[in-house]
This record gives sequence, C-alpha cells and structure tokens, in this order.
Amino acid sequence: MEKKRYFPNLNGIRCIAALLVVFHHLEQAKHALGISNIYEWPIIQHAGRLGVGLFFVLSGFLITYLLLEERGRFGNVDAKKFYLRRVFRIWPIYFLIIGLSFFVFPHLELLSYPGVEEKLTVDLPERLGLLLLVLPNFAFVLYDLPYWCAQTWSIGVEEQFYYLWPWLIKYPKRRIPIIIFFLAITAGILYLGLQMVNPSEEVKDEMITTFLGQFRIQTMALGGFCAWLVYKEKENVLKVVFRKDLQIAAYTILMVLFLSGVHFTGFLEVYAVFFAFFVLNVSCNKDTIISLQNPFMDYMGRISYGLYVYHVFVIVLIVNILNKYLPEWNGTSYQIGLYILSFIGSVAVASLSYSYFEKPLLAFKDRRFGR
Repeated sequence: MEKKRYFPNLNGIRCIAALLVVFHHLEQAKHALGISNIYEWPIIQHAGRLGVGLFFVLSGFLITYLLLEERGRFGNVDAKKFYLRRVFRIWPIYFLIIGLSFFVFPHLELLSYPGVEEKLTVDLPERLGLLLLVLPNFAFVLYDLPYWCAQTWSIGVEEQFYYLWPWLIKYPKRRIPIIIFFLAITAGILYLGLQMVNPSEEVKDEMITTFLGQFRIQTMALGGFCAWLVYKEKENVLKVVFRKDLQIAAYTILMVLFLSGVHFTGFLEVYAVFFAFFVLNVSCNKDTIISLQNPFMDYMGRISYGLYVYHVFVIVLIVNILNKYLPEWNGTSYQIGLYILSFIGSVAVASLSYSYFEKPLLAFKDRRFGR
C-alpha cells in the first residue's frame, strides 16, 4: 500500500491566515469600542476576508488530496469515517464557543460588547437552532450573531463544503446530480430562513448578497483542483506553475494588490487564484522561493483553529481590562501593548485548548476513524 504523502509548509499557511483574521478583528473591536483605530483602511477591511479565503483554499486542497488518496489506496471513500473525523476535529470547540457566547460571556462585565444584548434575546430560538444544526453562516446572515462567536460563520461554510465534497470524489460520474441536490438543499434552507425572518425586499437582497459573498465553495473547489493536479501528477501544468520567474511575478502582483487594498467585483476569487498558486508552490515545489518552515509558524499553524475560534473574546477581554484598570493609558504605547497582550492572550488560550482539549480528541479520531 502506498505511503501517505506529507506536505510541508501547511502550518505556515495556516499561521498567515489566522494572523490576518486576528489583525482584522482587533481593529474591528477597537472601532466598535471607540478606541483609536485604522479599521476603515481598505487593507484592514480585506485582511479578515482574505485570511478566511486562504483557509478555504488550503482546506479544499488538503481535504481533496486526502479523499483522492483514500480512494486510491482503498478503492473507495468511507464517508462515515470522513464525517466522524471532521466532527471530532471541528465540533468540540465550535460548540464550546457557542455555549460560552450565549450562556457565560453575557454575564461577565469584562466581556461586554456593544449591541450584544439584542442578539441574545431577539429571535433567540431561531438563532440558537441554526447554530446547533451547525449552520452558523445562515444564522449570521439571517439573525446576526453575538460578536464573541460571529467568526463561526466560516466554519459553517467549511462544513457545507464537507457535506458535498466526499460524494463528488466517491461518485465522480454522478457529480452533476450531486451538485444540483446540494445547491437545492442550500437554497431551500436560505429560502425558509428568509420566509421566517420576512425582511423588506431591500434587506432580503442584502442578506442574499451577503450569504453568496460568504458561501465561497468555489474557492475551496479551486484548492481541490490544485490537489487533483498534484495527485494525478499533471507535470505539464505543474512545471509551469513551479517556474521561479512566475513565482516572483505572482507574489509581486499579490503583494501590490493586498497593500493597495483595492476592491473590485470578484476580487475574492482573484485572490483565491493567487492563494491556490501559493499553496501549490510552498507545499509541493522543491524549488519554492518561499519557505514557511520554522518552529514559530509551525506551532501557530497547529493551534490555528483554536486561535481562530477564541481570539475574538480574548481581544474584547483585553480591551475591557485595560479600559477598566488602566483608563489613562493611551497613545502609541497603548496600541502596541494592546496588540502584544491580545496576541499573547489568544495564543495562550489556543495553546491550552490544543494541549488539553483538542489533542486528545485528535488522537482518538485518528485511532478510531483513520484509514
């Protein structure tokens, strides 16, 4: 039986994606809490979305490769074991942050955040119901979410990708009816949700636009296509993608785009192409001009899921502590201190979660449901 393939640099990619999201949310929280901020800068506005976009492309790449590899090694895809592996990886801290956000954080003064009370009282059964069904992206669009767990919308999109993708790999000849069925279910849930909310036509259009803007299955599919190129050893394509001059050109354009903060129609899909190029090169090209292999990025990548889930409440906590106990502290030193404390706090919470909560579950799911 062929040996499983190891991809270097993936934790480094996770690290970059997580830090982009943390950076975005820190400025967002400062903006909401009336602290001097740069949240309105386009580059800050885009950082969070692009961090999530990078996560999506990477997720599509890795999950597709693992499924193709499983089919190649065993002749089939065990969908039940796939879902159980995902459940043990994703659900524990997802449900933990949901539970804390609705039943613990609202009672702690140091975690107060403007506008949260309405999201904990109005339409509570509908909001919680969607979250318990692991449909946080629907809950986010239809009812909004308490700030401490609003970032879970992207977990919903990933989960819905997982509902679709194994079946496409398992039954490639039936992909059209599978995709139609998946889209019909998705549209049906959104339709029912909109009927329950019954917003004005203008608000309804905004909700649909927001949902489609977040529902970036196509960027995960792009990552999946890259995995197919690698698994099928499409050397004629990969040889071009791996060229050093093309790497230099692509990364230069990517940095110019990012630093300019330019927004244009379909810009997330354009970035996804660059991210796919980046993921392919750093994980599969022995002549990559960028290496992310270092202890810091490797560790940050390992705890990146927890970092993504927990960092929002840590930021709110740090800001409120500083406001309460050091109200006179301001200026540049305050901004630097806030960044350092938020980063250290987020990493500390994610590290504790990874070591004592996630890691035992990861070991169990690999032992019990691995192939």
